[in-house]
Amino acid sequence: MNIQNKDFIFSEFGVSGREEKVSEKIEEFGGKLVDNILYDVTGSLICVKKGTSKKNKKIMLSAHMDTIGFIITYIDEKGFLRFAEVGNQPDAYLLGKRVVFENGSIGVIGIERREYEKKLNKDKMFIDIGAKNKEDVLRSVKIGDICAVYSPYKVTDNIITGGWMDDRIGCFILLEVMESLKNNPNDILFVFSAQEEVGLRGAQTSSYKIEPDIGLAVDVTESSDLPEGELLGSCVLGKGAAIKIMDKTVIVPKRFIQYLCNLADKYEIPFQRDIMRARGTDAHAIQLSRNGVITGGLSVPVRYIHSASEMCALEDIQACIDIVKCFCQEEVQLC
Repeated sequence: MNIQNKDFIFSEFGVSGREEKVSEKIEEFGGKLVDNILYDVTGSLICVKKGTSKKNKKIMLSAHMDTIGFIITYIDEKGFLRFAEVGNQPDAYLLGKRVVFENGSIGVIGIERREYEKKLNKDKMFIDIGAKNKEDVLRSVKIGDICAVYSPYKVTDNIITGGWMDDRIGCFILLEVMESLKNNPNDILFVFSAQEEVGLRGAQTSSYKIEPDIGLAVDVTESSDLPEGELLGSCVLGKGAAIKIMDKTVIVPKRFIQYLCNLADKYEIPFQRDIMRARGTDAHAIQLSRNGVITGGLSVPVRYIHSASEMCALEDIQACIDIVKCFCQEEVQLC
């Protein structure tokens, strides 16, 4: 696993609908590793690696490039910016956090009165870029500009933390597989989807475009191992890849679940069974494409999802890489 040569995947700006910088870097990295590169209408990037079998199937691997963020809706005369969500942003994770705009401008999220800190509400919050007034703001930020909570990633011991792990970690997994994959009987379509956080839009358009036989969404899942924390799922940090059973939007076919579990057992790769109660992934959109696609999911357990410091274990990431790579190298008989 080489994070250093894929550093861009964790650092490039890419809020939903503004993923161009991420896709450009992925295309630059992956162009020499695949046979063809396509885009769909939403901006999802599709990297095609042809298979060697005469009866090859099309396998779609999907990880979303976009992150949650904010869009500027109003600028007052004093130079403070009001905002709306792009994707789901928990109030508790916002106050005092830095944000970065696509042009590199930095701001801080503040709140109108200290008394409002007891019951946080985005309607009472604003972004402060340190401007003197509205005219000063408009030199760098305008209504309709998009920003994201700014939190550079950091690797310490066996842990990686950062604000955009969801789902840049899935993109990293796909790039690792793309780079190391030497033999694949089936056509592998590495899809880096756009606008997942606002309705799985990129996975819907890309799966319709490429018509896969089998789909596998690679994303994150809630890690339910915090002290007296709410039980949002069935997985924890450090216990291996999370093979999806179901989430809020999809129930994976038993034969697909069993296939991935058997594959992990065969190659002695640690895994967990993932039941996520509160969220969904690209698997939902892929499964419902055209007349239906047999679709599964593989995830990395993450603590503090949609915060500035999402946390996951390197060993879980490696387990996901290993399962996806083995999956691509096998003659998959699921449809």
